[in-house]
Amino acid sequence: MNLEYLYRALRFVFVIVGTAASVYLLLLTAKYTYPFIIGICLAFLMNPFITFLTGKLRFPRALAVLASMLILIALIAGLITFLVTETVAGAAYLSDVLPKHLNTMIILIQDYFQAKILPLYEKIISLFNNLEAGQQDTVLSNIENIGSSIGTTLTNLIQTTLGFVPKLIGWLPGAGTGAIFTLLATFFIAKEWNKLLAKTQQFLPDKTLQNIRKVIIELERALFGFIRAQLTLISMTTLIVLIGLLILRIEFAITIALITGFVDLLPYLGTGLVFVPWIIYALMTGNLSLALGLAILYTVVIVQRQLMEPKILSSSIGLDPLATLVAIFVGFKILGFLGLILGPIVLVIIRTLYKLHILHDVWDFIMGRKPTDFPE
Repeated sequence: MNLEYLYRALRFVFVIVGTAASVYLLLLTAKYTYPFIIGICLAFLMNPFITFLTGKLRFPRALAVLASMLILIALIAGLITFLVTETVAGAAYLSDVLPKHLNTMIILIQDYFQAKILPLYEKIISLFNNLEAGQQDTVLSNIENIGSSIGTTLTNLIQTTLGFVPKLIGWLPGAGTGAIFTLLATFFIAKEWNKLLAKTQQFLPDKTLQNIRKVIIELERALFGFIRAQLTLISMTTLIVLIGLLILRIEFAITIALITGFVDLLPYLGTGLVFVPWIIYALMTGNLSLALGLAILYTVVIVQRQLMEPKILSSSIGLDPLATLVAIFVGFKILGFLGLILGPIVLVIIRTLYKLHILHDVWDFIMGRKPTDFPE
């Protein structure tokens, strides 16, 4: 066997094992160091604004960091307050209106049962009585098995739901502690950002630093472009839904529009999670004008999303919509809801590494060739 092929195979295994081990160690340590990881990310995001405060307004570094954190906390607190206020108002409205809708639904179900289910039940009973004794026993046994399965499923569902409450209560103290450490880590890392950066640069060669800077610049550009694209799409959906609901004179249009914009992030479901049940209910209650208006609004939202998403994504980060959809789906299957966010981010990272010839250099290493230089 040619030794060159053996060396290539060994280098390939080394790259795969090294990458897998690095990801595993990162996930393993992230469980214990996540406040500091979040602190590094927040400090990185706030650093341009901190630099502006220290450079243009002559703020001391510590005061600039504190001001940046207070502004960030105020924005988050304001958003949460607004959402809670709208949710409470919406809940109060539902508590007043929902009983009326439930009574209407009960009447509709009763009418449907008497018109459709009861005659079908009588027909099934007639067919059952015409069966032989052994056949009747088989049918009854299957019905008992189905009832037992349904009972077991409902029991497990109730146990899971009730078991979630103590887990949530037990999670709150740890979450509070993690939040405190995250704030402290963010403050001290942001305050000493330049010093930490200088110390890190002392241990790396100039060529490596140059490559790292280029990777960070490309990642920053792509990631912020992706976030900007998603925020643009969500804002467009929210605005269209809000205008449509105001035209239809729907109460709490702002709350419904915000919720619709949020669920627009979900793959496959999207705004249909809000509109489809709503349209069905409007049809069942005989409110044809509302059902027609919601159907038209839903169609407009879907059409604008399909038309604008490829253009906005390609202009922001140059990602192919199909590749983005695959990344979202794979991320959702592997990591659940978190994968909806991490999937496209990983795709952006892979695209950036390819664009900067990092993947080419890895392949050159496997093949035993001299790595290519970074593109200028």
